[in-house]
Amino acid sequence: MEYGSIEREIYVEAAPEVVYEVVSTPEHLQEWWPDEAELKPEPGATGVVVFGDRTTPGANVVPLTVLEADPPRRFSFRWAYEEGEVASVDNSLLVTFDLVPSGTGTLLRFSEGGFRENGWEAAVLEERYRQNAAGWDHFLPRLVSYVDRVVSTP
Repeated sequence: MEYGSIEREIYVEAAPEVVYEVVSTPEHLQEWWPDEAELKPEPGATGVVVFGDRTTPGANVVPLTVLEADPPRRFSFRWAYEEGEVASVDNSLLVTFDLVPSGTGTLLRFSEGGFRENGWEAAVLEERYRQNAAGWDHFLPRLVSYVDRVVSTP
C-alpha cells in the first residue's frame, strides 16, 4: 500500500461559499470535526484543534498553520507538528480542501499528505496513515450532514 496521501471526493449540496465557511472557520469546524478549534482563516495564521476535553490529560491539542485561504475555492493548512515548532514539509501533514462548483452544490476534493516526508519508521507511518484515513472517513460524512443542517435552517 502507498502511504503518500489520503484523497477523498464528496459532493455537498450547498454553494462553495457555504462549504468554504464550514471548512475554514472555528465555529463551523467544531460542529463536525474537532471538539474545539482556534484559528483565523488567513494565510500564516496559527491555531489549534482540540480533540477531547482540553481540561483533561487525555485531550489531544494539535497545532496548525493556515497555508492558503482562497474563498470560495481552497483552504489548506499544515497540522500535527510538535508544539513550539514551525510547521514545515518534514514535520507536519498538509490538509487541503478544494471546492469546485458542481450542479447546485460543490464537489469537495480533500487531500492530506506529508506522511512519508515526516521520516517515520515504516510501522509508525502505516499506523498514522491508517488512523488518519479512518478519521477522515468518519469526519467527512459529518461535514456533509452538518452542511445539510446549515442550509436547511432558516
